[in-house]
Amino acid sequence: MTVIELLNNSKGDKHFSFEVLPPLKGTGTDKLFATIEKMKEFNPLFINITTHHSEFVYKQMDNGLLQRNRVRRRPGTIAIAAAIQNKYGIPVQPHVICSGATVEDIEYELLDLQFLGISNLLLLRGDKAKEDSRFIPTPGGHEHTTDLIRQVNRFNEGFFADGTPIKCPGERFDFGVACYPEKHDEAPNLEMDMMYLKEKQDLGAEYAVTQLFYDNNKYFAFVEKARQMGITIPIIPGIKPFAKLSQLTVVPKTFHCDIPQELALEAVKCKTDEEAKQLGIEWATQQCKELYAHGVNDIHFYTVSAVNAVAEVAKKLL
Repeated sequence: MTVIELLNNSKGDKHFSFEVLPPLKGTGTDKLFATIEKMKEFNPLFINITTHHSEFVYKQMDNGLLQRNRVRRRPGTIAIAAAIQNKYGIPVQPHVICSGATVEDIEYELLDLQFLGISNLLLLRGDKAKEDSRFIPTPGGHEHTTDLIRQVNRFNEGFFADGTPIKCPGERFDFGVACYPEKHDEAPNLEMDMMYLKEKQDLGAEYAVTQLFYDNNKYFAFVEKARQMGITIPIIPGIKPFAKLSQLTVVPKTFHCDIPQELALEAVKCKTDEEAKQLGIEWATQQCKELYAHGVNDIHFYTVSAVNAVAEVAKKLL
């Protein structure tokens, strides 16, 4: 069943989905599966799996010089998606991204996903490399999510990227995209950012999942403006309760989201990680209750470094 079908079939009921990271290279799946074991009791609609391509790391050599090497710290998104789907029977939605991938790489990802019977995707540009000041596409790769969408659409039509017909086309892919209630940090303004979201919808995106936010008013304003611009697809709010003191400053900086003044005043009173975690759980719970009260029945949780906090929020809601 596609994600949009799951969303449509769940109307009137309160559901959630959540995102997980593939395990670090060589660390096994125990921690990941423990997360899913903790969350599966709440009957998630689907599980979203991030993907991370290689990055440069610097290693000091015996002569004191630094050697730059490419390392992929979290391989296995497709394999992890298949493992989750097979082990738990929960629909999965792996990320497919432009960053670090050529058109050919993406084509092989799509083929592997078809072989595994995985047809729900989240299509993203991906983050820029840490060493770059702006996003630079991989040679032979895509610069924009819209280019990636066009490749997937062409694949769904039965053609490889070079125009060669696919002899035995498999099940078509359905996909969603990301959106940013407080604007993507590289967009010149919110209106242009939303214009690109409208283009993604027009190219076939069936829903959008927001970047995390702590101020519901910004989500409500974003959805209202989206509807005015002709964006009709479901816009699933993304929520992440902060779970330790460091996240109070790191999360807004990393994800370019504001902390509301009411929350900030309470946050600075926290003396320990446990106090911050409890505040984060309380705030996220109230966020979700307010979203439910406004007719939002599907919420997406970001669980990285916050699995226990998300589970506590889910207990209070469902």
